[in-house]
Amino acid sequence: MGKSTIATMLAALGWPVFDADMAVKDFYESDDAVVIEAAFPGVVTDGVVNRELLASRTLSDSSAMSHLEAIVHPAVAARRSRFLRDARKQCRHVVLLDIPLLFESGGDRSVDFVIVVSASLDNQRTRALSRSNMTASKFDSILARQIPDKEKRRRAHYVIDTNKSLTDSAAQVAGLVRAIAGVTGKGSKNAGNRPRH
Repeated sequence: MGKSTIATMLAALGWPVFDADMAVKDFYESDDAVVIEAAFPGVVTDGVVNRELLASRTLSDSSAMSHLEAIVHPAVAARRSRFLRDARKQCRHVVLLDIPLLFESGGDRSVDFVIVVSASLDNQRTRALSRSNMTASKFDSILARQIPDKEKRRRAHYVIDTNKSLTDSAAQVAGLVRAIAGVTGKGSKNAGNRPRH
């Protein structure tokens, strides 16, 4: 969809960003990787989870995926809580939580605003398959776990459409930042109490 690109733009405009994918990567590279190895023997090499091996064991097996999520989600949630605590200490009024499968996991209930980054299926497929570690079957498995883009757009507070140029996306991001600033400015009753996310 271009989610990481939009998150990078927002970070450049001053929003602290919590990247859930990076939090997972951090978990997989930490001493806690032994927990993944115990659950899925053979997926850890030199103390680091091999994500490709792990994906091959879990993407098409809903039971294995549920088991993996039960291990990883609490670890990511702890890292997210630390990020939000730090943002509060720094008196940050807005933060971005870059979270895949937000609606599917029910995470939308714990945030103030939902921004959906959206692109056509053709663009999604082209972008995904340009990555060295992506295959058509893996892409289809990932897509099958998500609710339809049309539904995500319907449920979002803001939609960034990335079907056009980066310049167009940047203009949408700038508009979003202005809109959120209007909601979270000094006149907001929540300003200074907790970061909006």
